[in-house]
Amino acid sequence: MKCIEVKLKDKSYPLHIEKGIFNKIGTEIKKIYKNDIISIVTDTNLDRIYGEKLVKLLQAEGYIVSKIVVPAGEKSKSIETLTEVYKELLESGIHRGDLIIAFGGGVVGDLTGFAASTLFRGISFVQIPTSLLAQIDSSIGGKVAVDLKEGKNLVGSFYHPESVYIDSELLKTLEDKFLYDGMAEVIKYGAIKDEQLFNKLFNFKNKEDLLENIDEIIYNCCSIKRDVVEIDEKDIGERMLLNFGHTIGHAIEKYFNYEKYTHGEAVAAGMYLITKNSEDLGITEKGTADLIYKMLIKYNLPVTVPQTDAKALLDIVSLDKKNIAGSLNIVLIKKIGDSFIKKIERKDAGQYLARR
Repeated sequence: MKCIEVKLKDKSYPLHIEKGIFNKIGTEIKKIYKNDIISIVTDTNLDRIYGEKLVKLLQAEGYIVSKIVVPAGEKSKSIETLTEVYKELLESGIHRGDLIIAFGGGVVGDLTGFAASTLFRGISFVQIPTSLLAQIDSSIGGKVAVDLKEGKNLVGSFYHPESVYIDSELLKTLEDKFLYDGMAEVIKYGAIKDEQLFNKLFNFKNKEDLLENIDEIIYNCCSIKRDVVEIDEKDIGERMLLNFGHTIGHAIEKYFNYEKYTHGEAVAAGMYLITKNSEDLGITEKGTADLIYKMLIKYNLPVTVPQTDAKALLDIVSLDKKNIAGSLNIVLIKKIGDSFIKKIERKDAGQYLARR
């Protein structure tokens, strides 16, 4: 087992990375939690494959277990679903000293974490991320949120789990579309912080080669995320670098009502678009956008998003939580592995964020 410790001012917690750790999750939970009641929040897809097994693994350790199942997909990250989760948690008999398990991808992790952070002013929870995106990114760092009809992640908080259990074996049941969805975030880490990681991704021959090396990739990405979060827990400086491609990516997701593009696909297009524009503006080293283009194609990710209205996208961007007092913090790269934050006026957003 590899373990990465996230050390913050007010809280520290481990990221356990091990193939097969899911199969002994009951004994792992027993090491950190001594009460009786556990509520699991998961989605319909994962419940069908793993739901019964997870309940039995926990019951084998003497826990009283309830399970809340939400519809799979981004639309479950809503106030309406959150209210239903609150209701079912209360019906389960859970109290402030008990434990919630977020078992799923980014949607389940964000939704469950926000429910845990707010019910009774805070209940302990752990993350068992099941998608690549969640394993390397969203389960780490304490950002939990739900979406509003006006935009993504507009209602949220910073609330860290007690522990994160990362089992790459769970990725084997992912559709290819969602494996590559997570690869967009891997590519992001390489682009903003780790040229060596970026170059490694070019050398994998196929999906099998990728999966053979996936634990090393997960460890590298989690280490980068840990380092950034420890420097800037509340996302007011260095942590903003993790938003590379996300400003326009979130707008793309919202534009298509979270139905056409996954989070990773939208971020992929956002990374290429902003890099192409910043290269044209003389900010980014020539050829960088082409490297990102080739990498995205290699991992079956989109580089452009047709049939979008530039003004409508920019209107959505104007509601982005990174928009402060008429200005916007965007993430640009000078070259692969070297990123920085640039503050721009809202009126100038088009030259960085719109297709030309």
